[in-house]
Amino acid sequence: MSKIFTPTLHPRIALRKKLGPVKVSDLMLKGAGGPITRFNSWLAVKVTNGVGTMWCAYAFAALALVSLPAAILSGNPVIIVSWISQTFLQLVLLSIIIVGQNVLAAASDKRAEATYEDADAVLHTALQIQDHLVAQDAEIEKILATIAPLKAT
Repeated sequence: MSKIFTPTLHPRIALRKKLGPVKVSDLMLKGAGGPITRFNSWLAVKVTNGVGTMWCAYAFAALALVSLPAAILSGNPVIIVSWISQTFLQLVLLSIIIVGQNVLAAASDKRAEATYEDADAVLHTALQIQDHLVAQDAEIEKILATIAPLKAT
């Protein structure tokens, strides 16, 4: 090992290698709060995955359309507006918004994974640079040992 410099690895490097990137399943399995919180998280993810599909949005639209004839036949504009806002928009947009959030979350997860891989590559390169510097230090020490006797004369 070089006498000029001794590199020390940051503790986060070993921890990062051990843990890897964060995933939703990790949060559900290791989440704080015990088994009830983990079950609630699991159930919420299952319901979100079920409701957050375009097929569910289509089903909600069909369900909302069942009550449309009654709203129209009432002839009351307030009931028609109420049907549009409270029945159709809330029911159908709920699923569509969840689908959009799922798409955005997937893109975010992909970016986070790429960032993790980039950081891993940078770390690997930095470790190679440290090894290169250690090798250079060794060569410099050899040169200094060679010229030290010449300097004494």
